[in-house]
Amino acid sequence: MDGKATSEIKPTWPVNTWYVACTPEEIADRPLGRTICGERMVIFRGPDGRAAALEDFCPHRGAPLSLGFVREGQLVCGYHGLTVDCRGKVAGMPGQKVGGFPAARRFAVIERYGFIWVWPGDAEAADPAKLHHLAWAESDEWAYGGGYFHIACDYRLMIDNLMDLTHETYVHASSIGQKEIDEAPVRTRADETEVVTSRFMEGVKAPPFWRMALRGAGLPEDATVDRWQLCRFSLPSHVMIEVGVALEGHGGYDAPDAAKASSIVVDFITPETETSHHYFWGMARRFGVDDPALTDTIREGQHKIFSEDLEMLEMQQANLLRWPERRLLKLNIDAGGVRSRMMIDRAIAAGTA
Repeated sequence: MDGKATSEIKPTWPVNTWYVACTPEEIADRPLGRTICGERMVIFRGPDGRAAALEDFCPHRGAPLSLGFVREGQLVCGYHGLTVDCRGKVAGMPGQKVGGFPAARRFAVIERYGFIWVWPGDAEAADPAKLHHLAWAESDEWAYGGGYFHIACDYRLMIDNLMDLTHETYVHASSIGQKEIDEAPVRTRADETEVVTSRFMEGVKAPPFWRMALRGAGLPEDATVDRWQLCRFSLPSHVMIEVGVALEGHGGYDAPDAAKASSIVVDFITPETETSHHYFWGMARRFGVDDPALTDTIREGQHKIFSEDLEMLEMQQANLLRWPERRLLKLNIDAGGVRSRMMIDRAIAAGTA
């Protein structure tokens, strides 16, 4: 590929923004190698315990620094022992003079809300104030449990999936799907900061997952309920889904806590390559917050549900690669995903102008 062709390749994700890179547990005792937005990084803790991220490339012979280890807050290459500090500066190497070696590229990092976030673009432009505020992560009135999947598909396919929950009736028939999802009208709205799709179902019976949630909230699992789904996309690639069921006639979405089981399905979608992404999923809930067994049960249920999504999305990606010339069709149920992609495209254009 010549230089002209290379320069015409357009990015498919914003880079001057915050993405979830990993959880604290993933760097508890060793460095972590991870590709984010096409950038291969090594993430570890420095001497003050703060998380740091560098380009995963040893300036000596190009070995991955993530194959090394951390000693006194410095990263030691596992190939020849070259040491770099948390800002990427070469700090030493046994028996060698390496003071003139170039520094490894540094990426800006924030640890907040139970996650480690990285800014894959210009580290000097990184602004902590641009990290979304997650009120549920700072409140004792909420409980959270979640997990991680590596998924072999374009991250935007996951956004499409989460912004249109019609598929629940078919992909998740044994857990959260029900025919009323198909029958309920979908509404989509957008402003400068988010895209929202919503569905409200009144006077329905709860599917298996929500029967379990009703029990966890101390409510009758066989009750007739009002159910809601509000999918909120925000840049760069986050989807927060307000979901829940309330005893019929108590106000639905606006029902008092004592009459409902409500939660937020948390979806942090971090691009890896053009055809893969990191998916950090979970549920923040406002019922049974002091019940760790309920947290485990919900996590297990979500793991099964998202495993079904994983299979479908990876096969969808394989089909799109197999038939790249085929045009995908759009219906009114696709409006949320379409508007979210438009917001991403505008962010990319603004970042590369």
